[in-house]
Amino acid sequence: MAVSADDRLRARNDLAWAISVGGIGVVAFAALLLFTWHFAATLFLIFAGMLLGVALNAMSDLLGRAVKLPQSVRLTIVCLVLAGMLSGVVFLGGSTIAQQAAVLSDTMKSQLVNVKAFLEKNGIDTSYLDFINQEAAPSAASTPAAPGAAATHNLPSASTIASSGGAIMGQTLKLLLGTVSAVGHFFIVLFLGLAFAAQPSVYRNGLLFLAPARHRARATVIIDRIGWTLERWLIAQIITMAAVFFVTWIGLKLIGIQSSFILGIQAGLLAFIPTVGAILGGLIVVLASLASGWVAALSAFILFLGVHALESYILTPIVQRQALDIPPATLFAFQILLGVVFGIWGLALALPLMAIAKVMIDHFKAGRQPEAVAA
Repeated sequence: MAVSADDRLRARNDLAWAISVGGIGVVAFAALLLFTWHFAATLFLIFAGMLLGVALNAMSDLLGRAVKLPQSVRLTIVCLVLAGMLSGVVFLGGSTIAQQAAVLSDTMKSQLVNVKAFLEKNGIDTSYLDFINQEAAPSAASTPAAPGAAATHNLPSASTIASSGGAIMGQTLKLLLGTVSAVGHFFIVLFLGLAFAAQPSVYRNGLLFLAPARHRARATVIIDRIGWTLERWLIAQIITMAAVFFVTWIGLKLIGIQSSFILGIQAGLLAFIPTVGAILGGLIVVLASLASGWVAALSAFILFLGVHALESYILTPIVQRQALDIPPATLFAFQILLGVVFGIWGLALALPLMAIAKVMIDHFKAGRQPEAVAA
């Protein structure tokens, strides 16, 4: 059957249109990936602020179950309680935290030196630990070569003074910039969290407005499900972190380990990062306990195993059974991937990102629109 010229022209036009739309889609997707890669740190910072807002909103909702108050009043009460707890820790335990942090820093340095010497004694390359000796290098370089040398020979030259001064200024500037950056990131996350928690419906409706009208009902279900999942996961995570902090602190104090309070704080904070955080926290605890002897180190290791078992087999199944159900190997692989690609931000926020992806995948796999989840 002969095909008319109009049909051939229409087919060519359809093919050209499909190729154009596909090319535009590929270019747009590549541009989105490039944008995400280039501004990954900023996007992770915004996402951390969103998580803080979700956590504050979840705590205000829990308070709403006990007292019937407006959402703004409940949020204000939650913020004041958290600010009071933080102020109490700083003012009542600030000196203790500073002293224990200094002791822990010295202990970690000395133990790393001991580990480096032990590895070198057994013929293991330790070039990756050469940063330990960087602080000792300047003092060793300034030591006189011969005790009987003239005093004038020990005076550094002008170029040496200039280079040393430049190095000191460079390190000081780097430290100041790092401190300012950390403080700035903290206040950005805090501001975003308060803004998101103060008016959650505004941002929710804004996201729904971006969705096409025919898909708005499905987008509503997905966004509500993501919010529900993140709220319950964050509440469960806060409970887990608090339990890990108290058990680690009290256990190390009973063992007699110095810096038990600061070690408990770092263990609780690292509990936010599943698997990797627990391993890193346990390594720090055991390494810091070596200064008190092998018995204390062995006791600290047993305590770490107990805390890890408490977190993995009791707290997580009980408090997070309704929030997330992600296989450990999948989560660990995703953590390693984001950690290698995006650094500490990717490692810390891998679980909530994977939770969002899981909600969306489960929704589209179902092949039907599930019922909306009550907040």
